[in-house]
Amino acid sequence: MTPDLMEAGAQRFEKIQVARLQGQTESGGRSAGYGRVLTPGQVDLTHGRILYLEDVHVSFDGFKAINGLNLDIAPGELRCIIGPNGAGKTTMMDIITGKTRPDSGQVFFGSTIDLLRHREAEIATLGIGRKFQKPTVFEHLSVFENLELALATHKGVWPSMRFALTGEQKDRVADVLVIIHLADAVARQAGTLSHGQKQWLEIGMLLMQEPKLLLLDEPVAGMTDVETVRTAELFLSLKGKHSLMVVEHDMSFIRAISEKVTVLCDGAVLAEGTLDQVQADERVIEVYLGR
Repeated sequence: MTPDLMEAGAQRFEKIQVARLQGQTESGGRSAGYGRVLTPGQVDLTHGRILYLEDVHVSFDGFKAINGLNLDIAPGELRCIIGPNGAGKTTMMDIITGKTRPDSGQVFFGSTIDLLRHREAEIATLGIGRKFQKPTVFEHLSVFENLELALATHKGVWPSMRFALTGEQKDRVADVLVIIHLADAVARQAGTLSHGQKQWLEIGMLLMQEPKLLLLDEPVAGMTDVETVRTAELFLSLKGKHSLMVVEHDMSFIRAISEKVTVLCDGAVLAEGTLDQVQADERVIEVYLGR
């Protein structure tokens, strides 16, 4: 997907919105037939990409943290990102989520949503969820209460005071509990969970917000072997329903979940392919894997 295609898509989207405000359609007032009109904020996957970064640059006090980064991810894809420390992996996620603004380049969510035009909080509401390395849960609340708080609902004071779960929302919580392997721990206080279980709970809290894209930073760090295996099962169950970007150093975990692996180095893509392909790449061996 080229930038000019994306620009054309953005112009078309703007034209549609203006026409709708004037009570028109793309066909000048006639029925649009098979045409699609996106609502504001809806992710347009027409071109087969949910995330697109082109020629992105970021410097911190002269250090090029991101240096001409080009990357795209398909809807429903589970992409693994590996690379040495300082390769730009976390900075890339910071850019996608609005925490860091690049010096130049383009970052699109779908074909029409320019993420560089949105603040961090706005990006979260667009359907991008991020999990940091250290799990962040409400330890004094139960597993159920953590998931309940994470529901994608209005968070004002008055609505919160009157809030009660609907039958559909209760079903959603129950489904997520099964997905994250915590159905038997629903009433447990989150602070009593193991490290791995807290990681799952935080992933569940993200899922309650119904994200289209999940960014997961070293999700199995500190987990036991059994927890790591179950996390791999969890991610594979999410594949296809959500798009996932997983940054990880554990090669056995990467092998268990990956189809396509991207290797970052010095703020740019060094290699892409299957894990076997990138592990055999002399450049990757030299800068990351060692001999």
